[in-house]
Amino acid sequence: MDLNEFKNTLPKYKAILGFDYGDKRLGVAVSDLMWMVATPYKTIYRKDMKSDMAEIKKIIEEKEVGGIVYGLPLQMNGEEGETAAKVRAFAEKVYQQTQLPFAFWDERLSSSAMERFLINEVDMNRKRRKEVLDSSAAGYILQGVLDFIGRI
Repeated sequence: MDLNEFKNTLPKYKAILGFDYGDKRLGVAVSDLMWMVATPYKTIYRKDMKSDMAEIKKIIEEKEVGGIVYGLPLQMNGEEGETAAKVRAFAEKVYQQTQLPFAFWDERLSSSAMERFLINEVDMNRKRRKEVLDSSAAGYILQGVLDFIGRI
């Protein structure tokens, strides 16, 4: 679904989750209920789909989530590769379990942009960066979506 359709499908006053997908870790960010600000929330250390879904469902309930955005890792030429296919498959599995509307956002360079920010602006050490990078990247992705849907 495109972002215009996604926005129109979202229930009002429900948060939006942002995911930065990885095979080993899933960065999670959450919006406020007015869809203005994305906040890095946590990193889920992935085990298996059943465990991942239990954690995701817990977050959905706790944060009053009405929709999900996934960072879609396009190649630099704009084409989708193997990882993008994994993200799409994961999104479908989550949808089957939650029935929440979802959309994708081009996440090219989101992790590297966040890492540069954490180094240059926050002066964060390597160990701490590793702990917050995935959720920060999810926040970066989600904020891009919030800014976009705020203009449409």
